[in-house]
Amino acid sequence: MIADKDADDTLKSALDFARTPHGTVDNVMRVHSLRPSTMNGHVALYRACLHDEANTLEMWFQEVISSYVSTLNNCAYSYANHWANARHLIGDDARADRIEAALRGRTPEAEFAGGELAILQYAAKLTLTPGQIVKADIQALKDAGVADGEILEANQIVGYFNYVNRLLNGLGVTTDGDVVGFYADEPGDAS
Repeated sequence: MIADKDADDTLKSALDFARTPHGTVDNVMRVHSLRPSTMNGHVALYRACLHDEANTLEMWFQEVISSYVSTLNNCAYSYANHWANARHLIGDDARADRIEAALRGRTPEAEFAGGELAILQYAAKLTLTPGQIVKADIQALKDAGVADGEILEANQIVGYFNYVNRLLNGLGVTTDGDVVGFYADEPGDAS
């Protein structure tokens, strides 16, 4: 991974596009240093999947989906970051502990019901056995009250995290040097 001080103009531009609200570039993006165009594409995809104002799934639940997929894929990097975000947004440590135990135990039914449970079950199937998704899986989401747009949002979050988990695990990326979690506690941080 190329440091900012060693970046050419093309990479500097990509690094600036990838900067977090903390002003840093996380390793998940910096790993693209040798191919700035993939860094730019990755940043755009990430922001579209998880930080688009048009999304209607609650942000805490988007982070739960992200964490569950990362657990299923044994991706410590994504799990560390996105579970920190989910925990912060849940805002109740006891509830967060129960949810985390359910995700790690692959038993989302212990803490979720209705549309949220249907989405997590869909996330597991799409992650672990994507070739077995059938029309009935989508109908189960609708029957549980999940709107079409939310189905698409969930699908994109699951797809994104399956991509990024493989990127991170496949290249051995760690959180060393990163600020873990977008919602890291900072004075005045209302993110």
